[in-house]
Amino acid sequence: MIATLEGLVTEKIGGTVVLECAGVGYGLQVTFEDFGALSTGNPAKLYVYEHIREDTHELFGFRQVPTKLLFEQLISVKGVGPRMALAILSVAGVEQVRQAIASGDTKFITQASGVGKKVAERIVVDLKDKVGLAASETATDFLTTPAANPNDEALQGLVALGYSVKDAAKALESVDVKLSPADRIKEALKT
Repeated sequence: MIATLEGLVTEKIGGTVVLECAGVGYGLQVTFEDFGALSTGNPAKLYVYEHIREDTHELFGFRQVPTKLLFEQLISVKGVGPRMALAILSVAGVEQVRQAIASGDTKFITQASGVGKKVAERIVVDLKDKVGLAASETATDFLTTPAANPNDEALQGLVALGYSVKDAAKALESVDVKLSPADRIKEALKT
């Protein structure tokens, strides 16, 4: 079993990355996010999932362990194969996919190529309690509030102070994004 591969990215072809390790080029299918982050000619380390069947031997690579773990959870659902799981993980970042599953957002999941409503519902039913997030207003607000950027430190600070994501995002709308996170929080609190 191949657990990780570390080497030089030599080619990128339609969702597949060729990683050369000790003179051998391994073709790994990767998520859209990982495909964009990996650059030809640069070294990379990928966590690998091997999919072996009678007629196929495919390798799926992930830059981060949490992405691989969610991939493995997705393929444990009846009717979800490795390619479909990869398509789901290519819709958005791993945390947004987790939040969509935890909150039961089947519409978000059906954005992935080849995923229908029934499969999305099965994913939610099977994984809702296993993805590590509680279905809460905070989890769903990140998906329904277009102005909410989960990486915004000022937004995170306001949420930590007890504001809902929706209220925090609304308060930060009129605040200059060029200010430091601390100054943005102060300005938002004035409104």
